Amino acid sequence: MAPSVLPDLTKRYQKLNQKNDFLIKLNEIVLWEEFRPILEQIRQKHKKSNAGRKPIDVVLMFLLLILQKLYNKELAFEDEL
Repeated sequence: MAPSVLPDLTKRYQKLNQKNDFLIKLNEIVLWEEFRPILEQIRQKHKKSNAGRKPIDVVLMFLLLILQKLYNKELAFEDEL
């Protein structure tokens, strides 16, 4: 039987919450789903077929871009452009 990961995540979240972690506060303040209609309009593409993998959720990509800017991280492929 595999050990449960959920209690570890719950404990970690509680510790971060006690420390008034910035990301937890940001998540409480910002209503991320309100950005979905705008982000989906930007991303609209005509699909030629249903082949290939499903696209990554637009809100998740938005969150990742914000985290990237907050922590000054660059995407690995940006250097190749």
